[in-house]
Amino acid sequence: MKYYVISGETSGDNHAARVISELKIRDTNAQFRGMGGDQSEAAGQELIIHQKEMAIMGFVEIITSLRKIARNLRKVKADITAWQPDIVLLVDYPGFNFKIAQYAHNLKIPVHYYISPKVWAWKEGRIKRIKSYVDQLYTILPFETAYFAKHNVAVKYVGNPSKETVDEYLVANDLQLDKGLAHRGGIALLPGSRKQEINTSLPIMLEAMQNFPDYELIVAQAPGFDAAFYHAFDPNLKLIQGDMYSLLAQSDAALVTSGTATLETALMHVPQVVCYRMNELSYRIGKMIVKLDYISLVNLILDKPCVTELIQGDFNAKRVTKELNAILYDEQTKARIKTQYAELHGKIGTSHPSIEVANHIWQSISQNKTSPV
Repeated sequence: MKYYVISGETSGDNHAARVISELKIRDTNAQFRGMGGDQSEAAGQELIIHQKEMAIMGFVEIITSLRKIARNLRKVKADITAWQPDIVLLVDYPGFNFKIAQYAHNLKIPVHYYISPKVWAWKEGRIKRIKSYVDQLYTILPFETAYFAKHNVAVKYVGNPSKETVDEYLVANDLQLDKGLAHRGGIALLPGSRKQEINTSLPIMLEAMQNFPDYELIVAQAPGFDAAFYHAFDPNLKLIQGDMYSLLAQSDAALVTSGTATLETALMHVPQVVCYRMNELSYRIGKMIVKLDYISLVNLILDKPCVTELIQGDFNAKRVTKELNAILYDEQTKARIKTQYAELHGKIGTSHPSIEVANHIWQSISQNKTSPV
């Protein structure tokens, strides 16, 4: 079978790669093509566009990059038409992938969407487009399934891929981090996977870290960026690339840019401060559109403020220092976080989403191929 897979960010690349690997087990003649990153390519996908070409954040930045986005969209559409896949698998990245969903649907190619668009946060009008163009939607957050089912969308909760990968890491390394948050000696900095995020967040994080000389500072090096890029901020930075869980396993606390990393940090039982700053105009536009009380997945899933979120002007060295002191040294704060992290694990469950998605896709394709015309 021929699978056209599109992921647009580092986390999506990881999730897409795992599904590709699972599909290869079920389909020994599988071919994979599309847009993704290093992990999907290593899993066997032929890339016509590397996702680093599409690493754009913020409303203003998207507007200034519209020509590049449109060019890549045309390239993907033309490639789908020429290659004629048996299925299109879209992974997150809704702005781009919604357009591909409609295009593939019009070509009568089944469309499966893994990691459902956050239409519950904004753009509820997209529900109609999901119902029209997506044959099967896979959700990874517990509260999403009921929301989409209420709108009569074909939806399946498959568990959370971050929980899957964290559990595998803990088992492989014989770690039981939930048994206590003993002193590990490091503070992890996760400043994001986009150049703009890193340029904005890392200097503030490094300024705050000057107040914690007894801790080893460890920075997560994002795919697509070499060590020289980070060492321009500080030539003595210790970097870890491609092994974020190892970084977190040796950390007592973390400063994390909002995104999937906030959930992964919590699942690794590491107290954290969520830090996010973007172009001010983009932020103001977002505030008018997005209907959420929180920005971190941890707080969204728990529906309460488990981790502190420092956004825009609140994300400064003084506030970061204050919040880091609380999660490192205040026993009451540490106990509360431990309890709420355990609650988070329970809400997510223990299923294996990449296996669930691969099974469902394979069954769907197999049924379509054997169904009488």
